[in-house]
Amino acid sequence: MFGGGGGLNPRKMEQMMKQMGIDVEDVDAEEVIIRTDEYDLVFDDAEVTKMDARGQETYQIIGSPEQVESGAAGGDAGTDADAGAEAEPEIPDGDVELVATRAGVSEDEARAALEENDGDLAAAVETLE
Repeated sequence: MFGGGGGLNPRKMEQMMKQMGIDVEDVDAEEVIIRTDEYDLVFDDAEVTKMDARGQETYQIIGSPEQVESGAAGGDAGTDADAGAEAEPEIPDGDVELVATRAGVSEDEARAALEENDGDLAAAVETLE
């Protein structure tokens, strides 16, 4: 982001980022999987950093991935979860309540809008308004 730091000490860099409204935190990730149509990239023991800049979250992954066949990553639980996720995304009840309250509609209508928008809260509310 700042081109390798340019000699700034980490404490000064952190202070500057805070002044700009950027919060940074380390994520204790055991594994990171990036799925594409052709293959999966699996990062074991990756260093993951989350940056929140005024509501826009960005994740940085540092590590060397292993390229595996698409859908092969994640073991048995991953493949079972993938099959269910493709059929119908799991929408948390809290999200349904939030959209229903915000848009002034029933929970059934809110759930349908969330499913239609792949769980995107803002898009679901926009659809209903």
